[in-house]
Amino acid sequence: MQRIIRKISAFFSRTKLLPEPASRGNNSPVIVKRQKHGISRKQIDKSALDVLYGLKRGGYEGYLVGGCVRDLLLGLEPKDFDVVTDAEPDQVKSVFKQRCRLIGRRFRLAHVRFGRMMIEVATFRGQGDGDGRKDRFGRKGKLSGPAREVDDAGRLLRDNVYGTIEEDVWRRDFTVNALYYDIRTFSITDYAGGLEDIKKGQLRLIGDPKTRYREDPVRMIRAIRFAAKLGFKIEKRTEKPIISLAPLLNDVSNARMFEEVLKLFHSGVAIEVFEKLRHYGLFEHLFPLAEEILSKEKDGFPRMLVIEALKSTDSRIQEGKSVNPAFLFAAMLWEPMLQRKQDFLDEGFAHQDAFYAACNDVIEQQIKRTAIPKRFTAQMRDIWNLQHRLPKRHGDRAQKIVEHPRFRAAYDFLGVRAAAGETEVQSIFDWWTAYQEKDAVEQVAFANSVAKPERKKRVRRNRNFYRKRSQSAESGSKQ
Repeated sequence: MQRIIRKISAFFSRTKLLPEPASRGNNSPVIVKRQKHGISRKQIDKSALDVLYGLKRGGYEGYLVGGCVRDLLLGLEPKDFDVVTDAEPDQVKSVFKQRCRLIGRRFRLAHVRFGRMMIEVATFRGQGDGDGRKDRFGRKGKLSGPAREVDDAGRLLRDNVYGTIEEDVWRRDFTVNALYYDIRTFSITDYAGGLEDIKKGQLRLIGDPKTRYREDPVRMIRAIRFAAKLGFKIEKRTEKPIISLAPLLNDVSNARMFEEVLKLFHSGVAIEVFEKLRHYGLFEHLFPLAEEILSKEKDGFPRMLVIEALKSTDSRIQEGKSVNPAFLFAAMLWEPMLQRKQDFLDEGFAHQDAFYAACNDVIEQQIKRTAIPKRFTAQMRDIWNLQHRLPKRHGDRAQKIVEHPRFRAAYDFLGVRAAAGETEVQSIFDWWTAYQEKDAVEQVAFANSVAKPERKKRVRRNRNFYRKRSQSAESGSKQ
């Protein structure tokens, strides 16, 4: 965080000659020349430069826009480079040909690929309603529907009305994301006061906040993510409607919510994100079962388990290590799963049947909010199931568990539980830590030294119930 603050100060020490807001005309942008903003082409991904220069050769305008410009100004390394242009999608495709793929109905976009790298190219959005100029995909020709469409709640269903850069800026979300880098002059253009907001360390929506949130409720959780990532405060007008409009998130598709949840908690500042989401009443619309448990927490549980899991995730991201979405969802839903499992045990189910039924129930409920792909739900079940197997480590069981493809994730999860205060698993975690540090011969002796668990009397399983629950969960995951 301190590094970001130093970068902001350094940037504005180079830009003292920026005009004050009062000196600007209503539509007069602030233009920062190359020698004052410090962004070098060496910092820009080669694929993004190829797109910008390709558009220029084709006779079109091309700008870097959004988070990449903001992050470069702050001395951060952008994850993505987005391009905006006056070329319409079909024209972009004509420039890049086979490299280009047109996608989207809600927002018609061009994806230009260079190997594994993909650059998203958007056309300047206009302010009108289409006036019959474009079809539903934003193309000229015979009308097949409106270019812009809004539902009764104000949510933007389609926006393929094209315009100028001056119009485009008012279609963006936050001022700090509305900065345009011009490849022709290497300058940065600011129409909405984004540079001033960076200087103030604040996040401010462009336009009326209520209207903008109703257009796209995801902007509320984007505000949380950017505020946590940048260490910015949310401007008062931007902040005020969030709590009252939070239920609008329930209208967002579960597929889109899954992607947004990953962006939130894989941002490297997951703990700050978690606290802010709960503060503004947004978390309950992302993880309703988890929030229900958290609202009844005792002695720090399960909040501390979630915190420790997010701390582990942040640490891995900061170290440049990979993270698994299954681990995140397993941590968020661990306590709800245990509670549901106990409900089934109280109904007379055998331990294993209660476990699988609880897994299916909880996952099925969560999928309604975030469409977790089947490959991750399977991994979640493995991580949870191994929590019951890890204590049973006598003899050759230990080696069989280590060979399980999800052992490492399950071991890390056990460590999270221990760090959260589950004292009963600390010794088991320490044992597995020591086991992995030994050679093959020592591991055999170490495992044989563990006392054999007592065999419990088998309870007849309710297989029909489990089959019904399993089928229900699978059908839910396919939706």
